[in-house]
Amino acid sequence: MAGPAPPPPEEEPSSPSFLRLRCAVQHYEWGRRGEASLVARLSDADDPDPARPYAELWMGTHPSAPSSLLAADNGGGGLLLREWLARNPAALGPAVAARWGGDLPFLFKVLSVAKALSIQAHPDKDLAEVLHALRPATYKDGNHKPEMAIAVTEFRVLCGFAGIQELKDVLRTVPEIEDLVGPEDAAKLLSVKEHHGVNEVKSCLRSAFTKLMTASKEAISEAITKLIFRLNAESKVRTLTEKENLVLSLEKQYPEDVGVLSAFFFNYIKLSPGEALYIGANEPHAYLSGECIECMATSDNVVRAGLTPKYRDVQTLCSMLTYKQVFPEILRGVPVQPYVRRYTPPFDEFEVDCCSLPPGELVVLSPVPGPSVYLVMAGEGEIQVDSMPNGEKSKQGDVFFVPAYTEVKFSASGPECMQLYRAGVNSRFFN
Repeated sequence: MAGPAPPPPEEEPSSPSFLRLRCAVQHYEWGRRGEASLVARLSDADDPDPARPYAELWMGTHPSAPSSLLAADNGGGGLLLREWLARNPAALGPAVAARWGGDLPFLFKVLSVAKALSIQAHPDKDLAEVLHALRPATYKDGNHKPEMAIAVTEFRVLCGFAGIQELKDVLRTVPEIEDLVGPEDAAKLLSVKEHHGVNEVKSCLRSAFTKLMTASKEAISEAITKLIFRLNAESKVRTLTEKENLVLSLEKQYPEDVGVLSAFFFNYIKLSPGEALYIGANEPHAYLSGECIECMATSDNVVRAGLTPKYRDVQTLCSMLTYKQVFPEILRGVPVQPYVRRYTPPFDEFEVDCCSLPPGELVVLSPVPGPSVYLVMAGEGEIQVDSMPNGEKSKQGDVFFVPAYTEVKFSASGPECMQLYRAGVNSRFFN
């Protein structure tokens, strides 16, 4: 007969008021290389390899690249943050623990992009569960992945389908696409009017886009060869459009790839530093170049269909997209207190604060009912948490986990502005 169940592990009263984290770097091929990468400069790589791409810094609990505790005096060096949270669920706060089951609901990242990421979309929760069950090696979890990108440098993105008028112009002025789409679908898209109703416009767009994306390799290769030859010839007698110049640069990165042609279908956006956009489920997008802070629901599900050497799931992508034609909302952050701007997307899992603290200044960040992850992006200073008698030094690249209901103070001490980013659960979730 089994003995009595062991008591649940008690939370130690001396549980640390914040944790320093060691965070994983992803070396995807599209990343900036060596010291040129912000990810490399933020990571604990003392001497970044100039030939190696440093693409993403992951701050969170996702099993593909989990963060761990840095120092033994912070509750066990080397322990995964996810394991520490399992032992200290109060650190999440009761509402977060109840909704998301003892884990961080968000994944925080820095991206350094040298060449375009794939044409992709992230499934909604229902589709994610189906894809994960069918192909767990490709679709690593059953969660959705809404996300938000905040530009650190100029950040270029393809996102969402362009408006109907722009798409008609594409069919009229890019004969190579009209040929691949075929006369019937091209005629439908050219004749459709917005007053015909959203569903009819979507139906015509879905049909034309799917024709393009499922064309044979030979047809794609021939169309791209013709397009590049034509644009190079026309560039001698006229100024090419921004989209045409983009297509020329994408073709150099991904020759003979259908993603080069599909770029004509999407909104082309250049975010200035401090501007952000968010991307919901089943919306097509591709990050093109620049560096950004990114936050998302804790997931690594990506359905790809172009601009990639990785597995492509073209049929899934074409069938899952919403085919909405909406230019993305550009967020610029709303001031919530001196030195702090907040970016609030329409998703419960996350929000991001950006704090720019001039030298010699102090900011007090009030307790919130959920967990936070802080990144020191630039500068140096001190962090002081709750009742700590003294502050601890903090510098560029430091990452901290701060439990729910914890007051945090940062003071900037170096010659330059101290810049911090905080990821936390969306405030509206608690209201």
